[in-house]
Amino acid sequence: MKSNAYPQLYRIAEQRFSCRAYSDRKVERDAILTVIDIARLAPSACNRQPWMFLVADSEEQRAAILKSYDRDWARTAPEFIVACGLHDEAWHRGSDGKDHTDIDVAIAVEHLCLAATTIGLETCWICNFDPQPVREAFGLPDGVEPIAILPIGYPTEGTEVPVKKRKELSEIVKWGKF
Repeated sequence: MKSNAYPQLYRIAEQRFSCRAYSDRKVERDAILTVIDIARLAPSACNRQPWMFLVADSEEQRAAILKSYDRDWARTAPEFIVACGLHDEAWHRGSDGKDHTDIDVAIAVEHLCLAATTIGLETCWICNFDPQPVREAFGLPDGVEPIAILPIGYPTEGTEVPVKKRKELSEIVKWGKF
């Protein structure tokens, strides 16, 4: 089912993909600030906004990111943003203490990814990384956790959006009881 009621939203969601081949074109500082500003608008539990976005702006930081996630394709990214969670600032559910940092940061990161797609940039969530080199290169204090690394840039010429393989709507929606 694809509703025609929200064509712009569907187009952006369909076009957003995990890019693994970037051109060497530099990403303008204003573009990076724009996508982070849109991430800033994301909702969070009790509006705590327990996030910080770090832009790698030195060769040392870039090298640390590539050390923490050593893949050839990542080396093609012209820029990296590290999405961090601020656990001490997050809302924790009263009944069991569940920390909502990861949830809140994930919402903000996806806002950032959709914003990037909207302005012609692409991203890729990297969660399978060693956080220690990132912690050291960015001087992260206790309570600040690097949650995702986001390469960001313009895709290489000829890059096509891959066909999305998703479950059918009927497989993920239940009305009433499970």
